[in-house]
Amino acid sequence: MKEKNTREAPECECEEVHTEHIATARAGMPEEGMLYDLADFFKILGDSTRINILFALDRGPLCVCDIAAMLGMTKSAVSHQLKSLRQNGLVSYKKSGKNVFYSLADEHVKSIIEVALEHLSHI
Repeated sequence: MKEKNTREAPECECEEVHTEHIATARAGMPEEGMLYDLADFFKILGDSTRINILFALDRGPLCVCDIAAMLGMTKSAVSHQLKSLRQNGLVSYKKSGKNVFYSLADEHVKSIIEVALEHLSHI
């Protein structure tokens, strides 16, 4: 990770309120309920174990046993995290005999991770 800019941010030295800028920003804002949902969504991504699982699934479907072995975790701990990811629409699963294979729910999940990594590479 690159070193973050630690310089103090400049403060605005005027007292002017730019109403046209406020109106433009307000017009593009989602409803408050959607903002809360978005914050909850990012909380789900705020756990390194869940991010590890998403990265593992980015290469293709894996069963709980595979993920547990890869991350050095118990199947129970992985299942707990997968449940959270599943409930939030980030992963899906398919049963195959006694196995349950998890994968990323859709291309949006992959895109979110890739955009976040790209952002971090430019900080």
